[in-house]
Amino acid sequence: MHSILLIFLDGIGIGENNPEINPFFRYPFKSFTDIFGETPSLNAQYLHSSGNDKFIFPSDARLGIEGLPQSGTGQTSIFCGVNAPKLIGQHFGPYPYSTLIPVIKEKNIFREFIDREEKVAFANAYPQIFFDYVNSGKQRLSVTTLSCRLSGLRLNNYEDLKNGNALSPEIDNSRWVNKLGYDLPIISPELAAERLLKIASLNKLTVFEYFLSDHLGHHRNFDTLQKTLECLDRFLFHILTTLDTDISLLVCSDHGNLEDISVKMHTLNPALTVSAGKYAAEFAERITDISQIKPLIMELTK
Repeated sequence: MHSILLIFLDGIGIGENNPEINPFFRYPFKSFTDIFGETPSLNAQYLHSSGNDKFIFPSDARLGIEGLPQSGTGQTSIFCGVNAPKLIGQHFGPYPYSTLIPVIKEKNIFREFIDREEKVAFANAYPQIFFDYVNSGKQRLSVTTLSCRLSGLRLNNYEDLKNGNALSPEIDNSRWVNKLGYDLPIISPELAAERLLKIASLNKLTVFEYFLSDHLGHHRNFDTLQKTLECLDRFLFHILTTLDTDISLLVCSDHGNLEDISVKMHTLNPALTVSAGKYAAEFAERITDISQIKPLIMELTK
């Protein structure tokens, strides 16, 4: 069985080659420099590894609609394979617009794999406070969590994370330990990467969502920026350099943000996209905007 590992990085675009505003140039990112020879920028949007088996390329997040791309419509476009801002006439976020919920219920990528009777996993774990929030009747959910709930896909909890069968959204468990007080070890990014690769080997599709990139772009907490990026870099680098031949990797984002910390808003820059593995070249050649990600995954996994 050949599997797809889809890593969604919230709010990372391809920006200027300027260390004053672009933290990927301020803090060298091994996942870029050591594998692709340089950091992607607006002047170098298409990069490949020396073996031509890994690619960096841009994906249009604007989708023909004026204004700054937003998470609600961007993530709906990625995970449902539709031009969500065109459907509602605007970019909208951070949560999906109400009229997009039926679209998410019908077209989300988890549901389509379930309908094909193929194994699919959402690798993120959620703390009890999240389940309490949902059980209270509140429905302001991200596209991924909403897709899982509308598709009947179980969400992982503390026990799954403790047993190594899920990942914390920040990768290393640090927020679960330091902010939520859970009895967990803080693990290395490399161990988290190994756990994700193991999960991916057991499923036809595995999705992992990382949100701190967008959080950093908005709040610009410079005290933690370098440390947080180092964790993400080590995580991605380990996946990119140890990826099994039976797994194809696609890293994508919904809009720009973190690549320009001179502003707190999203950007108009193209979304960062990275591919590796069997379908790496096809991903790089055929994906030009974020709405094309899901249809191509469905086609390649028939």
